[in-house]
Amino acid sequence: MNSKIEQLKEYAKIIKDAPYALKTYLQTYDNTQKKYVPLELFPDQIQLIQDYENYNENITRKYRQAGVTTVTAAWISKKLQTAKESEPERVLLIANKRDTAVEMANKVRHFIEQWPEWINVGFSPDKNSESRFRLNNGCEVKAVATSADALRGYTPTILVFDEAAYIEAGDDFWAASMASLSTGGKIILISTPNGYDPIYYGVYDHALRGINDFHITDLRWFNDPRYTKDLSWVKCQDICHYMLNREQYDDNEVVLHDFDIEKYQELVEQGYKPFSSWFESMSKKFKYDRRKIAQELECDFLGSGDGVIPSDTQENIAKNMIRIPKEKYMQGTFWHWKEPVEGHRYIMGVDVSRGDSEDFSSINIIDFDEREQVAEYIGKIPPDDLASVAYKWGILYEAYIVIDITGGMGVATSRKLQEMQYKNLYIDGINTQNIWEWNKKAMDKIPGINFNNKRTQIVAAFEEQLRKGFSIRSSRLLNELNTFVYMNGRPDHMKGAHDDSIMSMSMALYAADMCFNQLKKNESANKAMLES
Repeated sequence: MNSKIEQLKEYAKIIKDAPYALKTYLQTYDNTQKKYVPLELFPDQIQLIQDYENYNENITRKYRQAGVTTVTAAWISKKLQTAKESEPERVLLIANKRDTAVEMANKVRHFIEQWPEWINVGFSPDKNSESRFRLNNGCEVKAVATSADALRGYTPTILVFDEAAYIEAGDDFWAASMASLSTGGKIILISTPNGYDPIYYGVYDHALRGINDFHITDLRWFNDPRYTKDLSWVKCQDICHYMLNREQYDDNEVVLHDFDIEKYQELVEQGYKPFSSWFESMSKKFKYDRRKIAQELECDFLGSGDGVIPSDTQENIAKNMIRIPKEKYMQGTFWHWKEPVEGHRYIMGVDVSRGDSEDFSSINIIDFDEREQVAEYIGKIPPDDLASVAYKWGILYEAYIVIDITGGMGVATSRKLQEMQYKNLYIDGINTQNIWEWNKKAMDKIPGINFNNKRTQIVAAFEEQLRKGFSIRSSRLLNELNTFVYMNGRPDHMKGAHDDSIMSMSMALYAADMCFNQLKKNESANKAMLES
């Protein structure tokens, strides 16, 4: 700048127009050209920067190689350079790993160094390490890994969670993070989806429903001009199937379009999937792993986690099976969809909790002949009271009852049902040929099933029946499916979530698979013998 007046005019423009400032003064390294190039911003990135400027609470859903971390670091550098000494910015960068947070801090540092001398405030020698540095105007940047001490002694004005869906922290940490901004400031969550994680997805879901004040910025790869030079749209259920079986598709149905975000949304709603050579090359790197593609490229929460139940199965349940209960009993905890039908066979799964813990007790009743859920209870009552509920509805449906006696809590419920002389009770190793044939001697044993000993088989039976079209009616059960994932190779609920209804339903379907299907085979064999 040749004069002070020109500098002041330019400074005012930098303050007012953040996208202009970043594009004009900053550069980023281009791997394809092996050199630094001007920081070009495409429409979604410009919108992201404007959202940072206009909203204090931002959550960004991004795809792999979206450049969001880079653009965010560039924006932070501009905020630091233009901050007043009387109102310095204190930036806290948090990630699941310290190296990830430090990497973002280094990006910020690198962008700070690029600003021209007439605007650059420079680094203070007071604090200048890779994880924490200060500028001469009092602004400060600190990079930390997620921990209980991350916020101790540091009150940020800008709090950034990088790859927020992968941060392993509980509600207490999140509450402390939000409390640190109680006097004002900005919070930014950046991530690709990672299933239904408790922090990132929880905030995103509440933002969608208007429960919190977070503003959502969705970045989609098919809006990025770097990856869409040969963009096309394919009518298919599964883009992986298209890539691997292209000869089965009619090329005449492939839609080509110039850049038009509104038209793209219409195509998505019509069942089209975006496709380009970049998308295919990335899919090859992921070995056509549907979960990885959903997570890294399609920004899909449903398909991106290590879910026990496949995403397409959950989508089918949500769209075609869920029903509002016809009646709700017991202060709304017992949901009822269908009255018993004479001649139909019913089975009840009972998962027992203490009634005073974080877990809930659950009852599910299924119609074996119609293959659908007809009733569900989720609540907190003592085991003996749960037995009374199971007895009442068991009598009504003439249901065969399976109780989880793992850990001993279900024993009280089982014994109570025995005292009430309920006869149709599942007993491990007994009556697998004909569960309707009452065995007085068997009642000397404790009725029930040891869930942990058969957990894999029970969950496998549940997943198989859902794939085969067993009808789930409960939205509560569907919500549990969203957070039912593989934890260290073991099917379990995410931290802070529940799987009580899943457990009772799984036991019912397992017993149906082991006992009712065996009974049907016996009936078929007897019928064949009689006919011969």
